[in-house]
Amino acid sequence: MTEEIDKSSLPRHVAIIMDGNGRWAKARGLDRSEGHVEGVNTVRRITEVASELGIGYLTLYTFSTENWNRPQAEVDALMHLIVIAIERETPDLIKNNVRLQMIGDSSRMPREAYERLQQCIADTSHCTGLTLILAISYSSRWEIVEAARQFAADVEAGKAKASDMDSDEVFNRYLTTASYPDPDLLIRTGGDHRISNFLLWQIAYSEIYVTDTYWPDFSREDFISALRDFRGRERRFGLTSEQLK
Repeated sequence: MTEEIDKSSLPRHVAIIMDGNGRWAKARGLDRSEGHVEGVNTVRRITEVASELGIGYLTLYTFSTENWNRPQAEVDALMHLIVIAIERETPDLIKNNVRLQMIGDSSRMPREAYERLQQCIADTSHCTGLTLILAISYSSRWEIVEAARQFAADVEAGKAKASDMDSDEVFNRYLTTASYPDPDLLIRTGGDHRISNFLLWQIAYSEIYVTDTYWPDFSREDFISALRDFRGRERRFGLTSEQLK
């Protein structure tokens, strides 16, 4: 199916809210953790197809700041699973020329988990293909507040003036995503029609695709269907169709 895709019309950056792991497990009479384990397999196959197609950036909503409020046993299991999965996949990421990155409030992560994750990021730093960005301990409101705080600190230190904040581009430099283009396509699995505090600034003009399919069941074919849907969208960025023509 990847050979049938017009690669000239692909989004440069795809962001995904990977929802439905717990509901997938519950529907099968399994513990919620089993859904997260199966979700890791989906991450692998979607990363592979994105890399094959030549998509530049793939951002996955892996663990939100709100997720810290879940039962401690589930939080601990998720942190352990995230680190183990990333370490296990690192050799294949390198083989497929995939560079790993992370955005989020790393100060809340267990020290060992953070250091092991940083090692995986360092191991893939030479890769030049797909950039896989994991949003861990991330929320958009946290990011925006942190960006405002950093700018205020620069003003206080005499490194900037309040009048310097005169455009979107200036504010964007203070975001954790400053090095990446805004997502062209946002995919949400699991059927819920909400953004869940994910990349609120960056998705101002992203195309949004929602599917009822739970993340563990999200296939290569499902991903390609989302890309085909994206191809049919008219991205006007506030202009009219006539202006675009």
